[in-house]
Amino acid sequence: MARLLAGLYDQSQAMFDLAEAEKITGLSPKLASSLLHKAVRRGLVSRLKPGVFAIVPPELGSTKEYAGDPYLTATKLAGDAPVFISHASAMEIHRMVTQPQLAVFASSSKRLRSRVLHGTEFRFVFTRSEQYFGTIKHWVTKQEAVEVSDLERTVIDGLRQPEYCGGVTEVAKGLWMRRDDINVTRLVDYALRLGIGAVIRRLGYVLELYKLAPENELARLRNELTDTYLLLDPMLPKEGTHLRRWRIQLNVSPQELETVRTT
Repeated sequence: MARLLAGLYDQSQAMFDLAEAEKITGLSPKLASSLLHKAVRRGLVSRLKPGVFAIVPPELGSTKEYAGDPYLTATKLAGDAPVFISHASAMEIHRMVTQPQLAVFASSSKRLRSRVLHGTEFRFVFTRSEQYFGTIKHWVTKQEAVEVSDLERTVIDGLRQPEYCGGVTEVAKGLWMRRDDINVTRLVDYALRLGIGAVIRRLGYVLELYKLAPENELARLRNELTDTYLLLDPMLPKEGTHLRRWRIQLNVSPQELETVRTT
Protein backbone atom coordinates (compact mmCIF):
# COMPACT_ATOMS: atom_id res chain seq x y z
CA MET A 1 0.00 0.00 0.00
CA ALA A 2 2.88 2.36 0.76
CA ARG A 3 4.29 1.73 -2.72
CA LEU A 4 0.91 2.45 -4.29
CA LEU A 5 0.38 5.70 -2.39
CA ALA A 6 3.94 6.86 -3.08
CA GLY A 7 3.53 6.15 -6.78
CA LEU A 8 0.26 8.05 -6.96
CA TYR A 9 1.67 11.01 -5.02
CA ASP A 10 4.69 11.08 -7.34
CA GLN A 11 2.26 11.46 -10.25
CA SER A 12 0.16 14.08 -8.39
CA GLN A 13 -2.75 11.70 -8.90
CA ALA A 14 -5.52 11.67 -6.30
CA MET A 15 -7.82 9.26 -8.16
CA PHE A 16 -6.97 5.95 -9.75
CA ASP A 17 -8.44 2.71 -11.01
CA LEU A 18 -7.64 -0.94 -10.43
CA ALA A 19 -5.45 -1.20 -13.53
CA GLU A 20 -3.26 1.68 -12.33
CA ALA A 21 -2.95 0.04 -8.91
CA GLU A 22 -1.81 -3.19 -10.56
CA LYS A 23 0.79 -1.33 -12.63
CA ILE A 24 2.28 0.59 -9.69
CA THR A 25 2.35 -2.32 -7.22
CA GLY A 26 3.13 -5.10 -9.67
CA LEU A 27 0.36 -7.20 -8.10
CA SER A 28 -2.03 -9.49 -9.92
CA PRO A 29 -5.61 -8.24 -10.40
CA LYS A 30 -6.82 -10.48 -7.57
CA LEU A 31 -4.16 -9.35 -5.08
CA ALA A 32 -4.51 -5.68 -6.07
CA SER A 33 -8.26 -5.92 -5.57
CA SER A 34 -7.74 -7.48 -2.15
CA LEU A 35 -5.25 -4.76 -1.21
CA LEU A 36 -7.69 -2.01 -2.14
CA HIS A 37 -10.58 -3.70 -0.34
CA LYS A 38 -8.52 -3.62 2.87
CA ALA A 39 -7.39 -0.05 2.19
CA VAL A 40 -11.03 1.06 1.94
CA ARG A 41 -11.81 -0.63 5.26
CA ARG A 42 -8.85 1.17 6.86
CA GLY A 43 -9.92 4.53 5.44
CA LEU A 44 -6.80 4.98 3.30
CA VAL A 45 -8.77 5.18 0.07
CA SER A 46 -12.42 5.71 -0.78
CA ARG A 47 -14.33 3.69 -3.37
CA LEU A 48 -16.09 5.93 -5.89
CA LYS A 49 -17.52 3.19 -8.07
CA PRO A 50 -16.47 -0.38 -8.98
CA GLY A 51 -12.77 -0.27 -9.82
CA VAL A 52 -12.31 3.48 -9.19
CA PHE A 53 -10.85 4.95 -6.00
CA ALA A 54 -9.69 8.21 -4.41
CA ILE A 55 -6.90 8.71 -1.88
CA VAL A 56 -8.28 9.94 1.44
CA PRO A 57 -6.18 12.95 2.55
CA PRO A 58 -4.28 12.13 5.76
CA GLU A 59 -5.79 15.11 7.57
CA LEU A 60 -9.23 13.49 7.27
CA GLY A 61 -8.19 10.52 9.36
CA SER A 62 -9.72 7.13 8.59
CA THR A 63 -12.98 8.39 7.09
CA LYS A 64 -14.68 6.16 4.53
CA GLU A 65 -17.01 8.91 3.27
CA TYR A 66 -14.71 10.87 0.95
CA ALA A 67 -15.73 11.65 -2.63
CA GLY A 68 -12.46 13.28 -3.71
CA ASP A 69 -12.36 16.44 -5.80
CA PRO A 70 -15.97 16.80 -6.96
CA TYR A 71 -15.12 17.77 -10.54
CA LEU A 72 -12.66 14.91 -11.03
CA THR A 73 -15.13 12.53 -9.40
CA ALA A 74 -17.87 13.61 -11.82
CA THR A 75 -15.66 12.75 -14.80
CA LYS A 76 -14.68 9.42 -13.22
CA LEU A 77 -18.34 8.55 -12.62
CA ALA A 78 -19.03 9.24 -16.30
CA GLY A 79 -16.50 6.59 -17.31
CA ASP A 80 -15.72 6.71 -21.04
CA ALA A 81 -18.65 9.02 -21.82
CA PRO A 82 -17.79 12.54 -23.01
CA VAL A 83 -18.59 14.94 -20.18
CA PHE A 84 -17.99 18.55 -19.15
CA ILE A 85 -18.67 20.38 -15.89
CA SER A 86 -21.65 22.67 -16.47
CA HIS A 87 -24.45 24.84 -15.08
CA ALA A 88 -24.09 25.88 -11.42
CA SER A 89 -20.78 24.00 -11.06
CA ALA A 90 -19.30 25.79 -14.07
CA MET A 91 -20.58 29.07 -12.65
CA GLU A 92 -18.69 28.29 -9.45
CA ILE A 93 -15.48 27.54 -11.37
CA HIS A 94 -15.84 30.80 -13.32
CA ARG A 95 -16.52 32.82 -10.14
CA MET A 96 -20.07 33.67 -11.17
CA VAL A 97 -21.71 32.79 -7.86
CA THR A 98 -21.61 34.19 -4.34
CA GLN A 99 -22.76 31.04 -2.52
CA PRO A 100 -21.15 27.57 -2.42
CA GLN A 101 -22.89 24.97 -4.56
CA LEU A 102 -24.23 21.81 -2.91
CA ALA A 103 -24.53 19.64 -6.03
CA VAL A 104 -22.14 18.93 -8.89
CA PHE A 105 -23.53 19.36 -12.41
CA ALA A 106 -22.02 17.87 -15.54
CA SER A 107 -23.31 17.57 -19.10
CA SER A 108 -22.81 14.55 -21.34
CA SER A 109 -23.92 13.40 -24.77
CA LYS A 110 -24.66 10.04 -23.16
CA ARG A 111 -27.56 9.56 -20.76
CA LEU A 112 -25.97 9.00 -17.35
CA ARG A 113 -27.65 8.24 -14.06
CA SER A 114 -27.41 10.94 -11.42
CA ARG A 115 -26.35 9.71 -8.01
CA VAL A 116 -25.38 10.65 -4.48
CA LEU A 117 -21.88 9.61 -3.46
CA HIS A 118 -20.64 10.04 0.10
CA GLY A 119 -23.14 12.83 0.68
CA THR A 120 -22.46 14.75 -2.55
CA GLU A 121 -25.07 14.80 -5.31
CA PHE A 122 -23.80 14.38 -8.87
CA ARG A 123 -26.33 15.52 -11.49
CA PHE A 124 -25.72 14.53 -15.11
CA VAL A 125 -27.55 16.58 -17.74
CA PHE A 126 -28.07 15.11 -21.20
CA THR A 127 -27.01 17.23 -24.18
CA ARG A 128 -27.13 16.03 -27.77
CA SER A 129 -23.79 15.40 -29.48
CA GLU A 130 -24.28 18.35 -31.87
CA GLN A 131 -24.77 20.59 -28.83
CA TYR A 132 -21.45 19.51 -27.31
CA PHE A 133 -19.35 22.64 -27.86
CA GLY A 134 -17.94 25.64 -26.03
CA THR A 135 -15.70 23.89 -23.50
CA ILE A 136 -12.23 24.53 -22.07
CA LYS A 137 -9.82 22.72 -19.78
CA HIS A 138 -9.83 23.40 -16.05
CA TRP A 139 -6.77 22.11 -14.21
CA VAL A 140 -7.72 20.56 -10.86
CA THR A 141 -4.17 19.43 -10.03
CA LYS A 142 -0.82 19.84 -11.80
CA GLN A 143 -1.49 16.61 -13.66
CA GLU A 144 -5.27 16.31 -13.87
CA ALA A 145 -7.75 18.48 -15.77
CA VAL A 146 -11.46 18.35 -16.44
CA GLU A 147 -13.51 19.80 -19.27
CA VAL A 148 -15.76 22.70 -18.28
CA SER A 149 -18.09 24.93 -20.25
CA ASP A 150 -16.44 28.24 -21.07
CA LEU A 151 -17.86 31.53 -19.79
CA GLU A 152 -20.20 32.04 -22.71
CA ARG A 153 -21.46 28.45 -22.83
CA THR A 154 -22.06 28.57 -19.08
CA VAL A 155 -24.38 31.56 -19.52
CA ILE A 156 -26.19 29.86 -22.41
CA ASP A 157 -26.72 26.65 -20.44
CA GLY A 158 -28.00 28.67 -17.50
CA LEU A 159 -30.55 30.44 -19.69
CA ARG A 160 -31.56 27.15 -21.26
CA GLN A 161 -32.00 25.28 -17.98
CA PRO A 162 -32.11 27.85 -15.17
CA GLU A 163 -33.41 25.19 -12.77
CA TYR A 164 -29.84 23.86 -12.62
CA CYS A 165 -28.43 27.29 -11.72
CA GLY A 166 -30.88 28.68 -9.18
CA GLY A 167 -33.04 30.56 -11.68
CA VAL A 168 -32.67 33.22 -14.35
CA THR A 169 -31.85 35.89 -11.77
CA GLU A 170 -28.79 33.94 -10.62
CA VAL A 171 -27.66 33.46 -14.21
CA ALA A 172 -28.10 37.19 -14.86
CA LYS A 173 -26.07 37.93 -11.74
CA GLY A 174 -23.25 35.67 -12.96
CA LEU A 175 -23.32 37.33 -16.37
CA TRP A 176 -23.07 40.77 -14.77
CA MET A 177 -20.24 39.69 -12.44
CA ARG A 178 -18.11 38.56 -15.40
CA ARG A 179 -19.36 41.13 -17.94
CA ASP A 180 -15.86 42.49 -18.62
CA ASP A 181 -14.57 39.05 -19.61
CA ILE A 182 -17.47 37.77 -21.70
CA ASN A 183 -17.30 37.86 -25.49
CA VAL A 184 -20.78 39.05 -26.53
CA THR A 185 -20.38 37.97 -30.17
CA ARG A 186 -19.47 34.45 -29.04
CA LEU A 187 -22.41 34.51 -26.64
CA VAL A 188 -24.80 35.33 -29.50
CA ASP A 189 -23.10 32.77 -31.77
CA TYR A 190 -23.64 30.06 -29.18
CA ALA A 191 -27.31 30.97 -28.71
CA LEU A 192 -27.93 30.85 -32.45
CA ARG A 193 -25.99 27.62 -32.84
CA LEU A 194 -28.06 26.00 -30.10
CA GLY A 195 -31.18 27.26 -31.83
CA ILE A 196 -33.50 27.22 -28.81
CA GLY A 197 -36.10 29.98 -28.83
CA ALA A 198 -36.24 30.40 -25.06
CA VAL A 199 -32.47 30.93 -24.88
CA ILE A 200 -32.53 33.50 -27.70
CA ARG A 201 -35.32 35.45 -26.01
CA ARG A 202 -33.81 35.40 -22.52
CA LEU A 203 -30.32 36.29 -23.73
CA GLY A 204 -31.52 39.16 -25.89
CA TYR A 205 -33.64 40.59 -23.11
CA VAL A 206 -30.90 40.45 -20.45
CA LEU A 207 -28.20 41.80 -22.76
CA GLU A 208 -30.42 44.72 -23.71
CA LEU A 209 -31.54 45.40 -20.13
CA TYR A 210 -27.93 45.49 -18.91
CA LYS A 211 -26.73 47.37 -22.02
CA LEU A 212 -24.04 44.76 -22.66
CA ALA A 213 -24.50 44.29 -26.42
CA PRO A 214 -24.48 46.61 -29.44
CA GLU A 215 -27.61 46.86 -31.57
CA ASN A 216 -26.21 44.69 -34.38
CA GLU A 217 -25.77 41.74 -31.98
CA LEU A 218 -29.27 42.22 -30.55
CA ALA A 219 -30.65 42.31 -34.09
CA ARG A 220 -29.08 38.92 -34.84
CA LEU A 221 -31.11 37.48 -31.97
CA ARG A 222 -34.35 39.31 -32.81
CA ASN A 223 -34.20 38.02 -36.39
CA GLU A 224 -34.71 34.49 -35.05
CA LEU A 225 -37.82 35.22 -32.98
CA THR A 226 -41.19 33.61 -33.70
CA ASP A 227 -44.58 34.93 -32.58
CA THR A 228 -44.74 32.61 -29.55
CA TYR A 229 -44.27 34.16 -26.10
CA LEU A 230 -42.15 32.24 -23.58
CA LEU A 231 -41.47 32.75 -19.88
CA LEU A 232 -38.40 34.62 -18.76
CA ASP A 233 -37.97 32.15 -15.89
CA PRO A 234 -39.66 28.73 -16.31
CA MET A 235 -39.22 28.05 -12.58
CA LEU A 236 -41.67 30.81 -11.63
CA PRO A 237 -45.46 31.18 -12.09
CA LYS A 238 -46.86 32.14 -15.49
CA GLU A 239 -47.58 35.79 -14.78
CA GLY A 240 -46.29 39.27 -15.60
CA THR A 241 -46.41 41.57 -18.60
CA HIS A 242 -45.68 40.50 -22.18
CA LEU A 243 -42.78 42.23 -23.92
CA ARG A 244 -43.38 42.14 -27.66
CA ARG A 245 -39.84 43.25 -28.51
CA TRP A 246 -38.48 39.92 -27.27
CA ARG A 247 -41.67 37.79 -27.34
CA ILE A 248 -41.20 37.09 -23.65
CA GLN A 249 -43.41 37.14 -20.56
CA LEU A 250 -41.67 39.02 -17.75
CA ASN A 251 -42.41 36.85 -14.71
CA VAL A 252 -39.24 38.37 -13.19
CA SER A 253 -39.52 42.14 -12.96
CA PRO A 254 -36.90 44.38 -14.60
CA GLN A 255 -36.42 45.98 -11.17
CA GLU A 256 -35.37 42.65 -9.67
CA LEU A 257 -32.86 42.05 -12.42
CA GLU A 258 -31.58 45.62 -12.12
CA THR A 259 -31.02 45.06 -8.38
CA VAL A 260 -28.48 42.36 -9.29
CA ARG A 261 -26.15 45.07 -10.59
CA THR A 262 -26.03 46.88 -7.27
CA THR A 263 -25.60 43.92 -4.88
